[in-house]
Parts: sequence; C-alpha cells; structure tokens
Amino acid sequence: MTAWSELTGQDAAIAMLRHAAAASVATGATGAPGTQTDASAAPSAQQMTHSWLITGPPGSGRSNLAYAFATALISGDPDGDEATRTQVEARSHPDLHVLSTEGVIIRVHDVREIVRRSHYAPSVGRHRVIIVEDADRMTEHTSNVLLKELEEPPERTVWLLCAPSDADLIPTIRSRVRTVRLQVPSIDDVAALLIRRDGVDPVLAERAAREAQSHIGMAHRLATSDEARSRREETLRLTLGVRSASGAVRTAARLLEIAGEDAKAITELRDTEEREHALRSLGLSPGQAVPPALRAQLKALEDDQKRRATRSLRDGIDRILVDLASLFRDLLVLQLDAGVPLVNRELEPELRVSAASATPSDSLATLDAIQEARTRIEGNVQPVLALEAMLVSAIRRPDHERGAA
Repeated sequence: MTAWSELTGQDAAIAMLRHAAAASVATGATGAPGTQTDASAAPSAQQMTHSWLITGPPGSGRSNLAYAFATALISGDPDGDEATRTQVEARSHPDLHVLSTEGVIIRVHDVREIVRRSHYAPSVGRHRVIIVEDADRMTEHTSNVLLKELEEPPERTVWLLCAPSDADLIPTIRSRVRTVRLQVPSIDDVAALLIRRDGVDPVLAERAAREAQSHIGMAHRLATSDEARSRREETLRLTLGVRSASGAVRTAARLLEIAGEDAKAITELRDTEEREHALRSLGLSPGQAVPPALRAQLKALEDDQKRRATRSLRDGIDRILVDLASLFRDLLVLQLDAGVPLVNRELEPELRVSAASATPSDSLATLDAIQEARTRIEGNVQPVLALEAMLVSAIRRPDHERGAA
C-alpha cells in the first residue's frame, strides 16, 4: 500500500506530485514558484518547488492529496514508507504541521504560529511540510502574513495550500505557488473507492456516489449513515411538495432544522471525545469538578467547538442547497427530454409529475434562486430568510390544482 492508494480519479495529479517528490530526492532542490501547472503537464514541467496550491471542487480530494504528497516528501520515498504514512494519517509526525479551521475564517494568530513553526529544521524527515486546509478562508490581512513567508521560505520547508480555486486567494499568493488543479472524480471512481476502502455494497456505493455528485466525503456519509440518507430524501420530497408561499415558509423552517440535525450528528460525538480527552490530559476524572485554574483551557475548547458548530451548520445548509440544485437539474433534464442520467433516479416518478407542472424556464429560475440563496447566506443573510425566498420560486402546482384555482 502506498501513500496514494486511497485517492481516486486523480491519476494525472498523482503522477505529477509523485514525480516532483522523486525530483526532490534526486536533486535536493526546489524549483521556482508561481507556475500554473496542469496535472497532465510533461514530466520536465513537474519539478519540485517550495510552495504548492492544490485546487479542486469540494469533495475532489484536495486535502487527501496534500497528505499523500506530504508523506512522500517527508519520507524521501515517492510512494511513502509505511511508518511515515501512519504518522501522517494520525497527524502526529513531528515534521508535519496542519493549519485548518473549525470556524468560518482562519485567524491571523494561527497563521503567525504556523509560520513560526515553519522555520524549524526537519527533525527526522527529509522536509518539513506545512498543510493549510481551506486556504480560501484566510482574510486579506491573514493572507499577507503568509505571503512574506512564501517569498522567503526556509530551505527545507514545503508549503501545501488547499482551496477550491486559485481565484479564492489574493493574486500575490497565487504568483508564489505552483498550482495543481484537480478534476471531479467520476461516479464510478467514487463508488469503487467506497467498495474498496469501506466495504460498501456496490448498489449502495453507486447510489451514494451519484447522489453526492462525486463528493467523496459526502458519498461516504450517505453510504454509511441511514440517517444522512433519510435527511437528504426528506429535503427533496419537502421541496417537491411546496405548493404555496405559506408552504415555502414552513419548508424553510424544516430545512433549517434538518441542517441543524445533520450538523449535530457530525459534531456531537467529536465534541464529547474532545472534552473527555482534554479532561484526561488535565488529570481529571469524569464527573470531577474542574479547578478554577484549569477552567480557561476548557473554555477555549468550548469556544472552538462553538465555532465548529457554526461552520458545520452553515456547511449543512449549503449541502441542502447543493442537493436541491441537483433536484431542479433533474427536472430540467426531464422537461427538455435531454436523455442524460438523473442524479435522483429513485425519485423519478415524483420528478415527472413536478416536471409536467412547470416550464424549463421555471426550473432555470429556481436554479438561479438556489445559487442566490447560497450567495446571500455566505454574505451573512439570515439562512431562514434566504431559504424562504428561494423556495417561493420553487412553488409548483399540478395541473388539476391549478385548474381548481
């Protein structure tokens, strides 16, 4: 098993980064940053450099690819040795540092701290690797703190930034990194990964990959959680059933509840485990009163968990909107008789009824409204108001109901 074994649908990117890792071993040098590099580039263009940006749509495996590349760089083996791979997977290797956020933005304090650590020489590995997940969550001020470091990097430190698009970062950072663009893996590739890695039944794996629209993390959740599948189906059926403005208001409230339930399911177990671990590390038994001198540490943990809950809820609402986009995409496919596969194939009977009650222009308008809702929520509009406005555009009434009206 190599560092790259659990990645899927990114053969060209893997070949490129594996070649770069091999080049770093052969020459011990890093190339110039600021190169816009497609994964299909010739090997001569796939040289090593000190700073990389891995871009791709959500669920394409940006972070997983970064950790695999880190394993190869730290170990000095293009395929990564087993001991290094195990430590990198556990995020416990002394030459690996990860900057991620549980909140909406990456804080400038955290960037300054990771920059400080980047100046340490590798302790046991060939390189010290800094991974910045969700680099698009840096503000301009925070990005400028990192910028100086990318201009004058330590000799054996490699920065790996991950973001949906290079356009999500300020131009001065883009000019100092080499960009690797990932593609959306196919449904078959994601399903094969679920079968191979998680032992999922092939039929369920295909459905999960299709409904997740090739988002690897979401496909895993849908394949392994009955509750997640049930919540997704409820959101689609509720939306198809919107018949009036009052119905849109009720449905918006329920969608917000579903997003909260989904977010709670993701964070609750992790929060409990983190608190228990923190108590043990402080020498406290379960149920024991926390001494005043230690309360600040637990308060910091609770604050981090609250920020994670806020982000998880926002992500849950966005997942619902992405699922609804797939729903109205399917309606448009049926209305235009496009002859392409449906994402929500299991709902085809209900989709055909809904498709007959509106025009393609109506479906396009709702797709625009869904994107507008995503933009509004990103801009801190109250989610329930954005959902209500979106669902009003989704009102559909069958012919017999419109005739009665």
